[in-house]
Amino acid sequence: MPAAEGSSSGLGRWHAVGFVAPAFALIGVFLVFPALWTLYIGLTNYRLTGAAARQPEIVGLDNYTRALSDPTFYNSLWLTLLFVLGSAVIGQNVLGFLLAYSLRATAPALRRVVQALVLLAWVLPSSVVAFLWIAMLDRDAGTVNAVLGGSTAWLVEYPMAAIIVFNTWRGTAFSMMLYGAALTSVPPSHLETARLAGSGSWQTLRDVVLPHMRRYALTNTLIITLWTFNDFTPFLLTAGGPNRESEVVPVYIYNTAIVGGEMGYSGAVSLIVLLINLLLALVYLRAAKVRVPS
Repeated sequence: MPAAEGSSSGLGRWHAVGFVAPAFALIGVFLVFPALWTLYIGLTNYRLTGAAARQPEIVGLDNYTRALSDPTFYNSLWLTLLFVLGSAVIGQNVLGFLLAYSLRATAPALRRVVQALVLLAWVLPSSVVAFLWIAMLDRDAGTVNAVLGGSTAWLVEYPMAAIIVFNTWRGTAFSMMLYGAALTSVPPSHLETARLAGSGSWQTLRDVVLPHMRRYALTNTLIITLWTFNDFTPFLLTAGGPNRESEVVPVYIYNTAIVGGEMGYSGAVSLIVLLINLLLALVYLRAAKVRVPS
């Protein structure tokens, strides 16, 4: 009997391994291998064309020292910071919460219509919504200029403002859904107590609702920050121009690797960006450990 039990438990372990093996294989192929490959090419002078494409040479940390002394790279980091703060940390967070908080008291039919319209901006392909915004912001026949009665080339004169507004409009759906679910966790008894105590809408929001939203806000901010930091969609609107004025980090890596052909250097930059993402995640996770006031 003990031998039978041992063979049965061993068989169960192999069954468990068989179930998780496909997942580990996918992680290895699409995550681990690309990460190791990026680490390798970041140590070489690998290029898309020429002799270095066929026989790349190890250059050590030269690519990393170059990146850390490259003002163009720091410019892309600064623009990415503005892009993340404007469209994710502030734009999507605030607009998503306001939509979720406003819709909780509206008629179900109206709430479903608004949610569907906001979700539509999120689920449509990036190329489609980018084309729509390019047409809307066009200087000669764009909708915005037709409404305002002007002739502003928005994507040329205000490229960063344009992609910040675009990304806020496109990504607010996730924040709206997360905050909508989070608002259901606020105890009705707390809301009733605040009402009986004579608290107004703003006081109830400040003293009852927002304290319960803290962990959800941190989780939402972490997710949308990492998404936005690595978002390539701005390339579809401005391609990083004009004159690198909207060249956020993902676009900078693309222009360096594909347009410039410097795969080794772009690999080093990609690893630096990965470390920045990990640092941001650690900061948010540490902040989330602070006890939420009850």
